[in-house]
Amino acid sequence: MPPALLLPLGFVVVSLLAQFALLFHPTVFLATPAVAVCALAGFALSFPFDLRRLDRFAAGAAAGVYAVFAAPFVLSGRATFGGYIKLDDTATYFAMLDRAMTDGYNVAGLAPSTYQATLDTSLVYGYPLGSLLPLGVGRVLVHENLAWVWQPYLTFLAVLIALALYQLAGSLVRTRWLRALIAFLGAQAALVYGYALWGGVKELSAAAVVATIAALVPATARTLGRPRTLVPLAAACAGIAGVLSVGGAVWLLPLLLPALVLGYRASGLRVTAIGTGWFVAITALLAIPAISAGRTFLSHTGAFTGGSEYGNLRGRLSALQVFGIWPGGDFRYPALHHTITHVLIAVVAAAAVAALVVAWRRRAWELPVAAAAVAFGCAVYVGMGSPWVGAKALASASPIVLTLGLAAIGAVYEFGRRAVAVVLLALVGAGVIWSNVLQYHAVDLAPSAMLSELETIGARFAGQGPSLMTDFQAYGDRHFLRDMTAEGASELRRHVVPLRTGGVATTGVTADIDEFQLDAILFYRTLVIRRSPLDSRPPSIYKLVWSGKYYDVWQRPLGASPIVEHVSLGSRFVPAAVPSCNTVLQVAKAAQEVGGMVATVERPSTVVVETNGRLGPPTTLGEYGEDPVAFYLEKPYTFQATFSVPVAGTYGIWLGGTFRGLVTATVDRIPVGGGLRDMLDWPNTYVELGAVRLQRGSHLLDLDDHGSDWRPGSAGAPEFGFGPIAIGVGTGDWPVTYVKPADARSLCGKDLDWLEAVRSS
Repeated sequence: MPPALLLPLGFVVVSLLAQFALLFHPTVFLATPAVAVCALAGFALSFPFDLRRLDRFAAGAAAGVYAVFAAPFVLSGRATFGGYIKLDDTATYFAMLDRAMTDGYNVAGLAPSTYQATLDTSLVYGYPLGSLLPLGVGRVLVHENLAWVWQPYLTFLAVLIALALYQLAGSLVRTRWLRALIAFLGAQAALVYGYALWGGVKELSAAAVVATIAALVPATARTLGRPRTLVPLAAACAGIAGVLSVGGAVWLLPLLLPALVLGYRASGLRVTAIGTGWFVAITALLAIPAISAGRTFLSHTGAFTGGSEYGNLRGRLSALQVFGIWPGGDFRYPALHHTITHVLIAVVAAAAVAALVVAWRRRAWELPVAAAAVAFGCAVYVGMGSPWVGAKALASASPIVLTLGLAAIGAVYEFGRRAVAVVLLALVGAGVIWSNVLQYHAVDLAPSAMLSELETIGARFAGQGPSLMTDFQAYGDRHFLRDMTAEGASELRRHVVPLRTGGVATTGVTADIDEFQLDAILFYRTLVIRRSPLDSRPPSIYKLVWSGKYYDVWQRPLGASPIVEHVSLGSRFVPAAVPSCNTVLQVAKAAQEVGGMVATVERPSTVVVETNGRLGPPTTLGEYGEDPVAFYLEKPYTFQATFSVPVAGTYGIWLGGTFRGLVTATVDRIPVGGGLRDMLDWPNTYVELGAVRLQRGSHLLDLDDHGSDWRPGSAGAPEFGFGPIAIGVGTGDWPVTYVKPADARSLCGKDLDWLEAVRSS
């Protein structure tokens, strides 16, 4: 076995071992021990280690690729992952892997929750887990939350691609440093790099395994008479079925047909027939878990074949993207500088054709076999599948196509035309690096501090559900809060949480707690609420039990609620309002009838500054409940606004929406906090920039968005707008005031959050 393929094939073996463990519920716990035992056995059997087999050029290519794919996250200075907001599939992967590593495909016994609903739309259908299970094993070994090892794992998958490409390029290019450079650039194909930055675990896994199979086919075909030599190729073929389900066999047909031809020419008909039988038997045995799960998974093919199934794409991807060069911050959109892009793609395409001609003449079959696989796979998936599936196929194929072109340039170098080769390599390499620098600047990084709070909440309040999240936060209710039986008000849910105005909060909407019907809220023992100066205090029965920078946790006592009537006041951007005296007296009457009290929350008003500098709350909302005058910050931005506060106090300055660059603010020329940067968020959510002591009266607010810089994610187009800005005293923990019904008139003319009639305890 070529040393460069040790890691890719090791990945396949780990995946297969874990898949076999998941076949039966009682054996699920064996997944990690089985891998550990086999790893130790491998070390023992290979002792003493022959370090001369270590190819330092292959190792250099792997290290370089790891650095490039890790750069957007390492240079952010925090543990995080990509694709946040852009694609929430990663949250579903977390949910599936959480369950699979403890119970396999079994979801029985889960209480109704968003976590359970997520698994009912994915895991129960036999979703292929081959690309995820090595991460599940690794997570157990390092004892870390999936969110913080997710991106290192994807980066490791990119290393597997580079190693397989190094082996493939070796059939045409003998100079090892040149092969390493080809593998380094080939693994960075713009489309696969883009998928790595938004959680494309299957695309990277498939690219690595398909390239590995192509590198193994010619050598295996020459040894069909020896069953032991068939095991690596059979394992890799079973591995692609585990990654993509049995539908992944589309990649295998053009890979295995040449093996039969080569085997026949090398060993004759009889040996080829016997060897083929052994190969089919070994592959079928190793693919048992994939076949078992695939029977259910393939019965749900709408997303695979529907012509309108775009997922999170903005349209069909261009077939030209398979050549690995696509300069633009987001691969879903047209490339920048079309003429230059098309010239570079033409160079890669012409070089790829030349590589196939040279390889054919040399009888170096690895690259032609790989080319046949990607051509056939893309023709089937792009031609017959949905745009979503077609895009995945183009991504998995792109490293091999780019490597074909680079290998031809390497062959030109070895032919002695070094000046021509250096120029071509510089052009293609510049195109690849240009493409990925733009994607580096546009990566969508998850707000890890906010998610860490959810991790803390999930551990601290485990078992204290059912729980409700009122903001749209897929990673919270699908993963971090799963042990709290959490549901998202605007997420996948098992219980309807209707709004007072009718209907429910839809995907992406963050609604105020007071916008929901009381009975629906009272079903939940625990509320996890995003902090904001514009949010209402939860009903009086709930008490604040934990508070962080981003979230508050509220709980109510077990048992019946004493609330008889709840009257919401204010609106989304005006949390408190002055009720009519008639309304106050009606609530007092309801309280008197049950011998209870009137409960209310008095609070000062919050100032809302729109990001165009105007004062006052927006009057209408856009898609996802977004402020329609919010700015989409793509350039440095500065504005001033004058505002007034009714009373002296310490006021928090809260920024709404999304911003990427550094944002700073001053009030009356006094800096507020140290600034914030790179905050991706859904509309109608806020983060506190800082607090400042203000006297009653008018004040001047200056806000600056400093624009993009060298940092990852600082130059991407925002998914949602920035704004408005809220200036308020305190957040949700306003004290509840209890008034006797006879004294209810004292509440007339006051700014109140809500009114309640409650039974006396």
